Amino acid sequence: MESRPDAPAAVTPAPRALDWKTQSYLLGIIGGLLLGVLAAYLYVRATEENTKGGSPKGIKTGDAMKLTLSILTLVRQIAEIGGKS
Repeated sequence: MESRPDAPAAVTPAPRALDWKTQSYLLGIIGGLLLGVLAAYLYVRATEENTKGGSPKGIKTGDAMKLTLSILTLVRQIAEIGGKS
């Protein structure tokens, strides 16, 4: 009676480290989420203090434009940091 060699054991690949792109995306997602939650909390808190619990007024167009330009400036500065590397 011949004995057969056992089948080779299944080889599981070692977990790979995240590459720099994936790390950047994850950091951006987590940072954006935290920043968004903080901004919403501060907006709601300030609105409640100023309106004494009433309904908030709409955001003025000028204020929305200022905020949009500030966000675009921040994104541009972050992009420039990546260009210096």
